Amino acid sequence: MRCHPAALVGGSRVELADIVRARGEHYERTHRLAVCQRRALAAIVRCRTAALGGHRRQCDACGAVRVVYNSCRNRHCPKCPTVAKERWLAARRDELLPVPYFHVVFTLPHELNLLAQMQPRPLYALLFRAAAQTLLAFADRHLGGPPAITVVLHTWGRNLSQHLHLHCLVSGGALRRDTQDWTPAPAGFLFPVRALARVFRARFLDGLRNLDDAPPGSADARAAQALHAGLRRKTWVVYCKPPIAGPEQVLEYLARYTHRIALSNDRIVSFDGQTVRFRWKDHRDGQVKILALEAEEFLRRFLLHVLPDRFVRIRHYGILGNRARRKLQLARERLGVAPQKPRPRESVAEIVRRLTGEDLDACPLCHVGRLRAVQVLPPEPRLRPTPTWDTS
Repeated sequence: MRCHPAALVGGSRVELADIVRARGEHYERTHRLAVCQRRALAAIVRCRTAALGGHRRQCDACGAVRVVYNSCRNRHCPKCPTVAKERWLAARRDELLPVPYFHVVFTLPHELNLLAQMQPRPLYALLFRAAAQTLLAFADRHLGGPPAITVVLHTWGRNLSQHLHLHCLVSGGALRRDTQDWTPAPAGFLFPVRALARVFRARFLDGLRNLDDAPPGSADARAAQALHAGLRRKTWVVYCKPPIAGPEQVLEYLARYTHRIALSNDRIVSFDGQTVRFRWKDHRDGQVKILALEAEEFLRRFLLHVLPDRFVRIRHYGILGNRARRKLQLARERLGVAPQKPRPRESVAEIVRRLTGEDLDACPLCHVGRLRAVQVLPPEPRLRPTPTWDTS
């Protein structure tokens, strides 16, 4: 395959799939990847190509034909999160309460990054458990019962570095255990963040001991002890942002975090076959900058954020937990929220029309007819997709 740098930089927009097609196979041969990482790379390359099949659509007025290929639906693919995000948000609308919500962020020290690469599933699960237990304990102490909590895992910084943290949306109030009444949080205040950080650190480190399986007295055991001692002395970061008021504002806020992936296609500036350049925002000075990485380093960083298969990265606690759904309904009654009728499920075309104004069924040529599906195209799994910029 011959790469054409001019086309890559100045031609059609470069996508993550182009970079994976050009360098992914070589990276897989020279690096040891987890099954979930290999599966993510394969899905990104095949997304919206003949390899996944699709259907042929024809205009009922002018006869123009348009071929539409299927999406991979992999949660790490930059082409696929929009529909899933919109449907998830639609399901959350009936769960929101007419109270302020607080955004709490729990961050793990970077000393745990290597352990997360070696044991991602148990460490991420421990992160969820420690944060949720901390929030529920403070809610019991300060509010007398469980609040509504939604937690989202992010593993990246804006420059694709490893930065493990949880975004938590917490209702400004709770359903008291004793009286079953709704108790609002004080205006503009949820919990003391320094105390939250100390309790979170203690709960996480207590759980971290159970992950250590090194024989007592071994070099690995001594290294683990030194790591724990250093982490216990370190000040952990927990941040609580000002409250968000109003259900629609809360939904808009949620949309920024729930289905975000490590890198979107619109952040990629160029790829010349060797070097990837992409935009990132440096929070130290608030400036948007361009970062250039060798393709191998770029893929290494991207794959750091591929989650284990079937790992749930959005979780609910308190009155949103699966075992406490009746408490959510009770909270809505206490807050005077009228029951809502079930909303019909939006189609993909309806979601796109609402977000962009584009009508997927309108013929782009005659602007009169409607596109109708006339043929199903079976997948061609053996077909290796060709990059749009490869003119060889």
